[in-house]
Amino acid sequence: MAEELGQVESEASQADVEWRVRGGAEPSSRRLVLPPSWVSPSGGLPPEFSSWFPALEVLDVSGTGLSLLGPELLGLARLHTLLAKNNRLGAAGSLPKGLAGAPLGLSLRVLNLSGNRFTHVPASVLGLRRLQSLSLGSNRLHSIPPRHPGAQQCRLDIRSLEFLYLGGNFITSIPPELANLPSLSYLVLCDNKIQSIPPQLAQLHSLRSLSLHNNLLTYLPREILNLIHLEELSLRGNPLVVRFVRDLTYNPPSLQELAGRTIKTRNVHYVPSDLPGNLLRYLNLASNCPNPKCGGVYFDSCVRQIKFVDFCGKYRLPLMHYLCSPECSSPCSSGSQSSTSQSESDSEDEAIVAARRMQKVLLG
Repeated sequence: MAEELGQVESEASQADVEWRVRGGAEPSSRRLVLPPSWVSPSGGLPPEFSSWFPALEVLDVSGTGLSLLGPELLGLARLHTLLAKNNRLGAAGSLPKGLAGAPLGLSLRVLNLSGNRFTHVPASVLGLRRLQSLSLGSNRLHSIPPRHPGAQQCRLDIRSLEFLYLGGNFITSIPPELANLPSLSYLVLCDNKIQSIPPQLAQLHSLRSLSLHNNLLTYLPREILNLIHLEELSLRGNPLVVRFVRDLTYNPPSLQELAGRTIKTRNVHYVPSDLPGNLLRYLNLASNCPNPKCGGVYFDSCVRQIKFVDFCGKYRLPLMHYLCSPECSSPCSSGSQSSTSQSESDSEDEAIVAARRMQKVLLG
């Protein structure tokens, strides 16, 4: 009897110690802000962490000096928000292996890793197929998947993602694959070193806010006008706002391109059996000239032109578009007055479209 009583007292004492270690937090806690004293000397969390708080839904470990998030978190099947800002995460293995297939990976909706030391987007994060919000601002990123070295199999293809924050890094380019995020509504790429925007971003049909301020942009693709739900576009601190850049380049078309243009513009009839497969594929690559008065097409040779478009009646932004030949942009000698009027009319039309679609353009 005395032995059993001693065992009970020992178990009670151990439970009391665990309660003290947990800082008095109850196992039924749904939200927990981790005190720095819980972090082990190795920079991780207690190995019993998930068993202590099985009902946890929101965990904030920001500013605790963590350098490792290990397997102790994988069993948190109810955790939907993990905030790990301003720590020392970023080394290889600083996130748990098998995250995507673990209970935590299936329940996680919000992940904030801003203010850490990541040099690329962790591969384990790319597998979180139900993630809705991802923040990796103020890290050391130089690229976005799949552009970092050795990332041929890693793509930022989280189709449920609605919010992506990558501001305050060293990113120089945006891969066209970023357009493969159909649910994305808020994209923050400010305070980087980005020089151009791929026209494929116009495929982000759910995008409502695009933050590009404090980069190295000198123009925008004209396709940005196709973002019909875009309400906020932040561009301050870019060269396109400080100084407008006009650029006109043209490479003469090849004989193959001239032949292809003739077939397309004159509607020459042909069937697949008439042409080799490579020429059929080439003809299918024809792009229509955006000049409504032209009706021409182009393949590889085109005029790259910066066109200035009014936004909200106050700002003029340089938008990149491509024309089939210089004649589409330069007035000919016999009709300079009509061509100039046409250019002004086109600018007014685009300004009306832009004013409807842009509620706020933040340049100041």
